[in-house]
Amino acid sequence: MTVVFDRPYQFVPPHRGSVWAFFIQKLRLVDWYLKRKEGVVSYDCLGLSHLEESLERGDGILLAPNHCRYADPLVLVWPARVLNTNVYAMASWHLFNKSRFDGFAIPKMGGFSIHREGVDRQALDTAIGILATAERPLVLFPEGTTNRSNDVLKPLLDGLSFIARAAARRRQKKLNGKVVIHPIAIKYLCTGDIHHWAHKQLSVMEQGFGWKIPPELSLVERTRRLVKGAFVLREVQYLGETGSGTMTQRRDAMIVSILKRIESKLGMQSDQENVRERVRAIRTEISTQFFRHDEVMDADSETHLRQDVMAVDMVQEMISYPESYLDNEQVTDTRIVETIQRIQESILGKADSGVPLRVVIQIDEAIVVPAEKAPRGQVDPLMEKLQERLTMMLEKLSCKARPFADNR
Repeated sequence: MTVVFDRPYQFVPPHRGSVWAFFIQKLRLVDWYLKRKEGVVSYDCLGLSHLEESLERGDGILLAPNHCRYADPLVLVWPARVLNTNVYAMASWHLFNKSRFDGFAIPKMGGFSIHREGVDRQALDTAIGILATAERPLVLFPEGTTNRSNDVLKPLLDGLSFIARAAARRRQKKLNGKVVIHPIAIKYLCTGDIHHWAHKQLSVMEQGFGWKIPPELSLVERTRRLVKGAFVLREVQYLGETGSGTMTQRRDAMIVSILKRIESKLGMQSDQENVRERVRAIRTEISTQFFRHDEVMDADSETHLRQDVMAVDMVQEMISYPESYLDNEQVTDTRIVETIQRIQESILGKADSGVPLRVVIQIDEAIVVPAEKAPRGQVDPLMEKLQERLTMMLEKLSCKARPFADNR
């Protein structure tokens, strides 16, 4: 759940010292964690020389990776280790509240919080200051959230451009230095055969749905069937019945119904067509209503607000999943794994990480950030260039995945 109900937002700064970062790298704690929790067992770093050149020049460095898995911030420790540097990273406030360990460890690794449900000036000032002084490279994920679809890039958020351009103006004025963006493509690849794992995971969920396994269905067909089954489950949950029309029409109808219902209940009026912006506005309003100091929230109202957050989180998940991800001509073993894990996360709350993965981290050439503000009423050319670079790199890396040979 993205909105934190335990306590009001309080900015968490990054740990500025290097002792903790040194021991974390020295003891290979990230390697252990990634292997145990995320199944990431090895890595390849490409294009390190591009980042090395920026470090040697003393530029303010913004690292802008795609974001498809929770492991993404941690795997960036590996290129940092090779280049003997450390990084800072902006992370959503809810991640600091998952457990005491996370609340302790994330800042020690250079993470600091951002309140996605409001204007967080402390987080923005921290990010701008890090870049303006070139203290360390700063990691910002321009997609904002994970999507479990490694080969597809979601629309990028303009907040990255605001931070980068503001830092460029400050750095140019004080030091006459540069701020640069390095696009980073992160691609996860299965290291072995996934048939046994996929069959086992699909069987568990099929049994949960009360389904038998038709012998004529392949693993790809079973995965597609599970995607549809999970969608129908959501339809019944939120609409009380299944819809009519194509899957796209039914999905869009469910999204409209959910958002209108919650906006009406919260007393919100929205003429915004962008679903992501409506989801963000709803989260902001829920957080505002929950932490009003002049009211005491009763148990029923709190339960309803929590359910509404879960609903809009599910909406964001639905719009992030590409419809053609399991087309016959495009199916790879990694896409099968991602789809199964996405459904597990959605329905069961946790994905099985029993598939060993190798991650490829490709760092692109630096994009110099202009000090001028982004043009109004136009597509920001800086974000357009970043989108093009990331898309191109991900398309090339997607070819590294094995086409899925279906054994019936």
